[in-house]
Amino acid sequence: MPKNRIQFQKGMSLPEFVQRFGAEEQCELALFEWHWPQGFRCPECGYGGACWLESRKVFQCHRCHRQSSLTSGTIFAATKLPLRVWFLAMYLLSQAKNGISGLELSRALGVSYNSAWLIKHKLMQVMAEREAGRRLRGLVQLDDAYWGGRHRGRRGRGARGKTPFIVAVQTDRRGRPRQARLSRLKAFRRGEIARWSRGHLAAGTTVRSDGLSCFVAVREANCTHQPLPTSASPRARRRLLWVDTILGNVKNAMHGTYHAIRAKHLPRYLAEFCWRFNHRFDLAGLLEQLAAAAAQTPPMPYRLVKLAEAHW
Repeated sequence: MPKNRIQFQKGMSLPEFVQRFGAEEQCELALFEWHWPQGFRCPECGYGGACWLESRKVFQCHRCHRQSSLTSGTIFAATKLPLRVWFLAMYLLSQAKNGISGLELSRALGVSYNSAWLIKHKLMQVMAEREAGRRLRGLVQLDDAYWGGRHRGRRGRGARGKTPFIVAVQTDRRGRPRQARLSRLKAFRRGEIARWSRGHLAAGTTVRSDGLSCFVAVREANCTHQPLPTSASPRARRRLLWVDTILGNVKNAMHGTYHAIRAKHLPRYLAEFCWRFNHRFDLAGLLEQLAAAAAQTPPMPYRLVKLAEAHW
């Protein structure tokens, strides 16, 4: 039986990572290129001329004299940790198939749990914002899902304490999965599905789902809906094969990796899985893709990471 080329592709090895990003100077040079691909530009006036003040580790604009650090305006802003720690964190998050917990990350980085937790959530926010503008199109499989909640009493839809989220998978003409979207919802109601569809589905998309009545609202986003009742034959249910497969992979990965996930942070964890899935064709380049996105993502203070809910 031939090997799956995607599953067995070569990623970035740890020795290769150390060779390319093991020193602080290497990380600084790489971040400069991702932060200012066309060369330094003052964030205040846009002027390209600046000098480097070695004593303060900042660039000073020749025109307005504003001083900017290498990390200012990026997700790394105001960090007290070396960039090589951040790069190692990005390497571990991008290469781990099922993710990595905050506790495991703290041990690998040699930092406190609180620092590792903050690093992880900031990088997951980068993933979420990177995928936010991606719209699914063509043929899309759709299903409802729930996370968490109490184990006793009523199960399934309507169970207390569960957080609803939607799973959508775009497939190609051969029926193979290409892109995925996992989004938390307030509830499975027509208004919520209509709002989600307008933001995440391209007009003209054909949506296949089970018989849940609220999914008909995808038509409000100029999409075609093809419902498939749960009583359909097993052969017919194969039309929803990939959305069921990815949902199972998501839950297995999250249950096996994380001790607990609060509902308000669930969108970031879903975004982490989704980002890796959507970029799975270039495993060796995942670190650079994540780092380049982090260099273009605005700063996110601790109070926003901890208190504000992540919407995606």
